[in-house]
Amino acid sequence: MLAPLLADDEPATVAGARAEIDRVDAALATLLDRRAELAGLVQRLKPVGGFAGRDLDRERQIVEAMAVRAPRLGADRIARIMTAVIEAGLQVSEERDLSRA
Repeated sequence: MLAPLLADDEPATVAGARAEIDRVDAALATLLDRRAELAGLVQRLKPVGGFAGRDLDRERQIVEAMAVRAPRLGADRIARIMTAVIEAGLQVSEERDLSRA
């Protein structure tokens, strides 16, 4: 799934570069949705889920691993991005739980 998105070919035009960005964004949206689904499952499996059950050590590990994979962004930017992703997943999980209550 990701191999075509990671090719080193540089588009020669703005339109071509934007088309590549659109493909990456589509994959990113799909991956973020799947991540939120899995994060919700983790919250349901934990003794204490949601924001109250946050595992800050795990979040740090995620940020460190992501920073290695995305060195251009750097650890500080990755931390901000992943904090937003993690919090969005927690919000979705809590909203789901409230709607089922």
